[in-house]
Amino acid sequence: MHFNRYMRVSNIHIKIFSGVFLMLFLAIVLVPLNLSAQSKEVVAKNGDGIYKLLKRNGLDPAVYTNAFIEMNKTRLGENNTLFIGVKYRLPDVESKQAKPTVVPENNANLISTDNKDSLKIATQKPSSETGGTSVKTLNYNIFGKKYNNITVKSNELKGAVYYLKSGHGGPDPGAMGKYQGHTVCEDEYAYDVTLRIARNLIERGATVYMIVIDKNDGIRDETFLMSDNDEVCYPNRTIPLNQVKRLQQRVDAVNQLYKKHGSAFQRFISIHVDSRSKGENIDIFFYHDSKSNTGKKAATILQETFREKYREVQPGRGYTGSVSARNLYVLKNSYPTGVFIELANMNHQRDIKRLIIADNRQAVANWLTQGLIKDFKTNR
Repeated sequence: MHFNRYMRVSNIHIKIFSGVFLMLFLAIVLVPLNLSAQSKEVVAKNGDGIYKLLKRNGLDPAVYTNAFIEMNKTRLGENNTLFIGVKYRLPDVESKQAKPTVVPENNANLISTDNKDSLKIATQKPSSETGGTSVKTLNYNIFGKKYNNITVKSNELKGAVYYLKSGHGGPDPGAMGKYQGHTVCEDEYAYDVTLRIARNLIERGATVYMIVIDKNDGIRDETFLMSDNDEVCYPNRTIPLNQVKRLQQRVDAVNQLYKKHGSAFQRFISIHVDSRSKGENIDIFFYHDSKSNTGKKAATILQETFREKYREVQPGRGYTGSVSARNLYVLKNSYPTGVFIELANMNHQRDIKRLIIADNRQAVANWLTQGLIKDFKTNR
C-alpha cells in the first residue's frame, strides 16, 4: 500500500517535471527559432562595411542602414565599423525600423534653418516623354529663380553623401583680383561653382549639404559677381573673422553630419581659388590629406577626368593640374574623405577671364561631377 502511494506520488512528480521541462525546452529552443526567422544573422568578412554587407544580402543601404545600426549597436566599433568574424543581425524586410531615406529631410539640408519651408516636391506622372517612369522635381530657393527647379534624372548616386564647402565667405572674401576695372572675389566665384556641383549631384540622387550658405545669391550667370558678406555656416551660424575659428566651425559642422550618416559613402569637397604671382597661370589642381589613401584616389580620379575632358574638347592643349598631399586644417581634421580643389590663380588675367565666364564655371562643375560619380562607383 505504501509502495503504491509512493508510485502515485512519483508519477505526479514525473508529470510535473515533464511539464516544466517541456516549457523550458520551448522557451529555450522555439523562441530563438522565432527570432531567427525574423532577423537573419550574417558574419562580417574582411573589407566589409555596413553598406557592403547590406548590399551583399540584398538590402538597400539607403533604406536599412539606420535599422541595422540600431539592431547591432552593441556589436559595432568606432564610427559604426564592423568586426571580422562577428555575427550581425539583418533588418527584416518588413521591419518598422527600416525607413526609406526621406527626400524632403535630406535635401532640405541645402536650405538654411529659417527657410526650409520653401522646399517643394512634385512628382511628374509617367508619360512617353519620361520613358514610362515617374520623375521627381525638387524646388530650392538656394539655387535662385532660374535654377531652383531640379529634376532628379537618375539614382546613380543614391546612398552617397556630399559636404560641399566653398572657401572663405562672411567677413572674409578670400583672394581678390582685378579685371577690366572690376574686383573679383574668391568667395563669390567658388560659391557659384559649388552651387552648380550641388545641383548636378542632386539630379543624380545624392544627398548634399552646403556647408557655406548664401540665402539670396543663387546660381548667377553674370560675368562679374557682386561681393557681399552675408554667408553663414551650416545650419545657420554666423561666420567668424578669425581663421582658425572659421575653419573649426566648418569642420565641426561636417563631422556632426558625418556621424549622422554612419557608414554611408561620404565625401567632403572644398572649392577655392588660389592666389599666386601675376605671371603664373594654373590648371585646376587637387590636394588630399597625406594620411588618406582614399583621398588620394579620389583626387586622382578628379584629375584624370579633367585630363580626359581637355583632351576631348581642346586636343593639343594639354593639362598640368596636379595631385599632391598637403597638411590643410579642413582635410586633417574632418572625418569624411576630403579633396581640396583650387580652380585658378586670382592674380593671373587669363585665369580670371576663364573663371568669370558662366559657361566655364558650369563646365568645371560638370567635369567635377563626372569625376565624383566615377569616384563613387570605383571606391564605394
